[in-house]
Amino acid sequence: MPERPLVVLCIDDQFTIEPAPSPGRGALLYHEAMDQPRPVLVAGAPLVWTAGLAAIAAAGEPLLAADSGADHLARLGLRASAVVGDLDSLSAATRSWLGEPAMVPRPDQDRTDLDKALVYTFEELGLERLTVLAATGGRPDHELANLGLLARRGMGDALRFESERETLIAVCGELVLEAEPGETWSFWTFDPAVRVSTEGVKWRVEDACLHLSARPSVCNLAVTDFVRVRAEGGAVIVMRQHLTTNA
Repeated sequence: MPERPLVVLCIDDQFTIEPAPSPGRGALLYHEAMDQPRPVLVAGAPLVWTAGLAAIAAAGEPLLAADSGADHLARLGLRASAVVGDLDSLSAATRSWLGEPAMVPRPDQDRTDLDKALVYTFEELGLERLTVLAATGGRPDHELANLGLLARRGMGDALRFESERETLIAVCGELVLEAEPGETWSFWTFDPAVRVSTEGVKWRVEDACLHLSARPSVCNLAVTDFVRVRAEGGAVIVMRQHLTTNA
């Protein structure tokens, strides 16, 4: 018999994660089947758990953390199978709860904990895709560094940064992405040599420089059910704002 999917229930602002109830037992705030689990890594930026983000974490296989990201997971009662970093911001309580076998110390101070965690995920574990939570929304320098990591890897949809409001990926070459008309999409690069073209948005660009210091394409609008992005010479950051949160 197949396993029942996980759901996240919210009662008095407290999330609980449990198997899906039988029909008629109660309303579901979020529902994600477990037939195709995706690896999940939780970083250390400030994180307010929503039902959707909690369900992503609950479905993560494996479920990893960069340093204090394990504290975010512990608030949901979820155990990271590996905690990567210099471990200087991980709480003593979470570390004791998880146990030392889950610790993956990486004391190198020349790289961020998220950088170390991505190396561990892709190079050491050999995983091919990953969803990262709590990579954005914190200090500007940390967020820019994390987005730089995303651009450096340029893995398309295989590496996603998810937040309550948006999904971010970095595209090298050409990629066609699902969209909903009316969604807000933004595009920018960290390298002025990268040339970007887009289709499926209201304000198309063709072989353009979208460097942050020049003229990035922000607050663009999807006009079809797909967005085509092409980047030559490097990666372009693509941000898709969730339609329900568009201002």
